[in-house]
Amino acid sequence: MTTPSGDSADDAFWRRPTGPPADPPRPPVEPAGGAGPRYAGPPPSSMPPPEWQPALHVQPSPPRALPAQDLPALDTAESNARTLTYGIGMVGGAVVLVLMCLLCSRVLF
Repeated sequence: MTTPSGDSADDAFWRRPTGPPADPPRPPVEPAGGAGPRYAGPPPSSMPPPEWQPALHVQPSPPRALPAQDLPALDTAESNARTLTYGIGMVGGAVVLVLMCLLCSRVLF
């Protein structure tokens, strides 16, 4: 939050002018001789008959039941996938570490 810090030249630009307004607002200009067409508004609408309904073409079939899930098998598959991912990551990390050691040893010797 900012607080006013006195009268500065920057704030004077944004202040409302004092005294009467310089120019009163002008009334809207009418077309010369009423030459332009006037807008009469939207056309009137009528309500449809009470028994009206949109046409019904296809009746969708009810949704099927989903098969039951084997939660212990899902947990086992997830555990195997996690083990494989960690194993690939460790092998990749070891390869990168060996390559870094080889490159650094060539720079030093």
